[in-house]
Amino acid sequence: MQEAPTSALAIQNIRNNLSDHYPYANHFKKVHGRQMNYIDEGQGPVIVMVHGNPSWSIYWRKIIDLLKGQYRVIAMDHIGCGFSEKPDDYSYTLHQRIEDASSLLSQLGISQFSLLLHDWGGAIGMGLAEKNPQQIKSIVVFNSAAFFSPNIPKRIAICRWPVFGRLAIQGFNAFAKAAVVMATNKGFSKSLQQAYIAPYDNYKNRRATYEFVQDIPMESSHPSRPLIDDIEQGLSKFQNHPMMLIWGEKDWCFDTSFLNTWKQKFPQAKVLSLATSGHYVVEDGFEEYQSALSDFLRNHS
Repeated sequence: MQEAPTSALAIQNIRNNLSDHYPYANHFKKVHGRQMNYIDEGQGPVIVMVHGNPSWSIYWRKIIDLLKGQYRVIAMDHIGCGFSEKPDDYSYTLHQRIEDASSLLSQLGISQFSLLLHDWGGAIGMGLAEKNPQQIKSIVVFNSAAFFSPNIPKRIAICRWPVFGRLAIQGFNAFAKAAVVMATNKGFSKSLQQAYIAPYDNYKNRRATYEFVQDIPMESSHPSRPLIDDIEQGLSKFQNHPMMLIWGEKDWCFDTSFLNTWKQKFPQAKVLSLATSGHYVVEDGFEEYQSALSDFLRNHS
């Protein structure tokens, strides 16, 4: 394990709240001056997993355990998330996230890989893919977007109110605490809820969860809107790439209108829609999709 960017005590404090849900070693690389943690398990064709907000690499744990016997699995913690550095003086933007992910894979010498994407990781991952589309073997999308949509819920917009949003998200950790209840249709155990929110244990460490919400381009004048429009236009580069859409239909945020947009843009995609899974579909729907996911990656990685 490489030298951690935070004290051993800080790392241990997070791990004390993870129970048995995160049995993975910490690995660190410096990306644009900041230390990024990532999971690196197994050997073989590379699978890169990109999470959204307010989750972190723990979100992929079931799939990591499913695949690590046949693949090399990389699951990053975005800067400000999980075990990665949580700076105040950092550009918490979509552009920076894409550049950070690109830097990590470049340092790891990874030139061919498949992508698994969730939530805001869809925009980050497809932005990453569009930098070097020839590197992408296949793409699996879980309840996500890589395009503008007017259907972002109003409760997300409320979280962007400057005073209320910062107080709720950074002050009271409302976004992360709500996610472990509202984003799963089948429910989390108390220990898993505690594990998900463990990295966000104080005001400073919740900066990224707040900034992620601020960076959602819900209006035409938003600074990230030109980039998300460019990413949407660039999706056409992947019309001939193998793609799978795995969708939780009980998602209050990325509802089935987002799935329909993906299907319109990628009519060749294999679709698995799960009627009883929520936004955290990787958790909720694992038993239903694991065989289909394994088969898809075996054929296209």
